[in-house]
Amino acid sequence: MTVVQLGEHAPAVSVPLPDAAGRALAASRIVDAAPDPYRPGNWTLRAGSKVGVVALPVPGWDPVTLRITPKVSIARLFFLIGYSLDPRGWREGRVEVGDHREVLPALAHAVERQVDRALGQGLLQGYRAVEDSALVVRGRIREAEQVRRRFGAALPVEIAYDEFTTDIAENRILRAAVERLLRLPAVPGDVRRRVLHQRARLAEVSPLVRGRELPVWHATRLNSRYHQALRLARVVLDGSSPEHTAGGLQIDGFLFNMNKLFEDFVTIALREAFRGTDHACRLQDPQHLDEAGEIRMRPDLVLYGPDGAPRAVADAKYKAEKSDGYPDADLYQMLAYCTALGLPEGHLVYARGNAPHTAHRVRHAGIVIHQHALDLDRPPGDLLAEVRSLARQMLSGVTS
Repeated sequence: MTVVQLGEHAPAVSVPLPDAAGRALAASRIVDAAPDPYRPGNWTLRAGSKVGVVALPVPGWDPVTLRITPKVSIARLFFLIGYSLDPRGWREGRVEVGDHREVLPALAHAVERQVDRALGQGLLQGYRAVEDSALVVRGRIREAEQVRRRFGAALPVEIAYDEFTTDIAENRILRAAVERLLRLPAVPGDVRRRVLHQRARLAEVSPLVRGRELPVWHATRLNSRYHQALRLARVVLDGSSPEHTAGGLQIDGFLFNMNKLFEDFVTIALREAFRGTDHACRLQDPQHLDEAGEIRMRPDLVLYGPDGAPRAVADAKYKAEKSDGYPDADLYQMLAYCTALGLPEGHLVYARGNAPHTAHRVRHAGIVIHQHALDLDRPPGDLLAEVRSLARQMLSGVTS
């Protein structure tokens, strides 16, 4: 097996790869991939903001496994995930990642531990709506179906009833998640054995049909022991898992998009910071730049006042400040948001920077665009305190 190790946003590396594998990686856009002009048979690979692991079986060549490690620690990565999933139920260390230093092993460990905790008192049971044909009446008769399918015959009877069973949405989602983990590369043997044990505990639950939407579940007191496991299961099953054909090869694995993860963390943490005030947040709020409503925009967060009018706008950017500053395009984008919303100030929030805060006043407009930098290497409590400080700055602009 050929294992290629890359770091998030690290310099490009040149590795020997068959052309089929290089073309597949280039087509997938998981990493930037191009033939090395100076070393025939090599491809230069550079990771962006996606971290995790993917595998490519290459005919006539050893399988290729690509591992991309994040810049932040694994523990910090899973803090961002855990808080974004459940900010009010978050506690430091709630998402257990063991001693693993790579993304997928840590994820598999965390999911298995949460599933084990969820199933510790046995499988959850609940009512499931069932439609069936039977020789005896149970529940209610589906009269329209009886007429359509039976043409007046008395038996069998088309019925509908609620069945008390373990074959419910919560258990089906957990089964799908552990099965997905078992198909992924680079899950350590000891973790895989524990995941197989959880799969056996869920053996009587119906499997989900791949490609279909996940069944809906609702957080209640009765399923509270499942909440953390279900939220992590959704991480495993969401669209960030590449499982497709690119360049003629099947690519399988699991990736986190750090851009999306940072955006989720910032907007949810800000929403929590504004909780209890007389202001309301809308995330990914649809707006239009022009009066005709043809130029669409979607700021990450818009803060509305008690009267329902916009009061502040923020956008999260997972970018590092370079020697010449942040990209100007971010400023133009925020200027458009402020102009369309009629706001005097806007806030750009970055993952890291040389200074915690800078501000730019736009000529002839009077609009001030703030650039904030969060230090993701700080302890979780300190990081959340930074977000609360940012929220206070946004409110001070509203009230000033």
